[in-house]
Amino acid sequence: MIVTALIFLIILSALVLIHELGHFLVAKRLNIKVEEFGFGLPPRIVGIKRGETLYSINWLPIGGFVKLYGEDDAGSGSVKLKNKSEKLKIKDTNRAFFARSVWQRAAVVVAGVVMNTVLAVIIFYAFIFLSGFRTELPLLSDHHFFGVNQTVKTDITIDAVEKKSPAALAGIPQGAQVTQINDQKVLDVDAFTTQIKKSAGKEISISYIDPNSKKNVVKTLIPRVNPPKGQGALGVSLFGLRTAVLTYQTPLQKIFSGVIHPANLLVYNFEIMGQLVKAAVKEHNAAPLSEGVSGPVGIFSIVGTIVQIPDMKERVLQLLNLAGILSISLAFFNILPIPALDGGRFFFILIEGIFGKKINPKYEALAHTIGMAVLLTLILLVTFKDIFQFIL
Repeated sequence: MIVTALIFLIILSALVLIHELGHFLVAKRLNIKVEEFGFGLPPRIVGIKRGETLYSINWLPIGGFVKLYGEDDAGSGSVKLKNKSEKLKIKDTNRAFFARSVWQRAAVVVAGVVMNTVLAVIIFYAFIFLSGFRTELPLLSDHHFFGVNQTVKTDITIDAVEKKSPAALAGIPQGAQVTQINDQKVLDVDAFTTQIKKSAGKEISISYIDPNSKKNVVKTLIPRVNPPKGQGALGVSLFGLRTAVLTYQTPLQKIFSGVIHPANLLVYNFEIMGQLVKAAVKEHNAAPLSEGVSGPVGIFSIVGTIVQIPDMKERVLQLLNLAGILSISLAFFNILPIPALDGGRFFFILIEGIFGKKINPKYEALAHTIGMAVLLTLILLVTFKDIFQFIL
């Protein structure tokens, strides 16, 4: 549990810190005054001032933040003086975030998204390289991935075994992945079921991969002619999982694999989310959609599962894959025009650039406040869902 918690905090903190580092570096480059760059979230533990910037460590060890001079909730800004007798210098005003041009403010706002995108590309280059330029993804639709060679395989897995059934007596375990029947490859669940029915009363051989030893095992047994109701000839229940096998073979595919893979993941996930939304609307039930969304608790559970993988290389690969997915997802959702996110701030700056006039700061601040309240509510709902799903 401690190892899982540490890895979980390291991954999330790294992703958010890289995001905030983007804002920080671009602001510094444009000579915008950075008042504070914090690791973690307040309250503050300790702070060290270097030049004009305070570098702080805070009590909540998730992520970080950048505080720009002259940036308020709306992003259009103002500079608050510590006392009425203090006079504001013109050179200080020019270094305030709100005083900068549209393109400079836009550059600072989108810099975090760019950093997360670059990080995702670097992570996936490492992931693809260590995977031997070959990886697999569960195929939940007839999706075709671009820029990579794709084949589809179907894994037939035994989900449950009835007591005293032919499968149980032969010693076939739950979780076994069936590969062949009578030395013939099994293509899908329907083909498996049809072959078993045809072989009722006759001795057959079933080849499968043992879920514990990961070795190929062959068993002989006789499917029942008149099985108990609901049990089937073998006394097993099955599920089939289609998998897309993606192979980067050509030099060009390998060169761009770190860019192609996250792009493919985004497009594919967007397609699946669309299908879940349609299913939720059609069934008048939000369950299909909620099952496809996870929050911090869900991510923690995934990290815990990965940590338990016995093979070190596979464990590292899955942690890289998770970090890459989280980084590209953070970049994508942050650039959406949702108030309180970078995309929402960029949207208001873009409107100003098009019409040449700032939106009333009060209205913009109100939009960001409402957006933040909605986002926090959604996070809480997803968190409660994850708690009931993964813990209770």
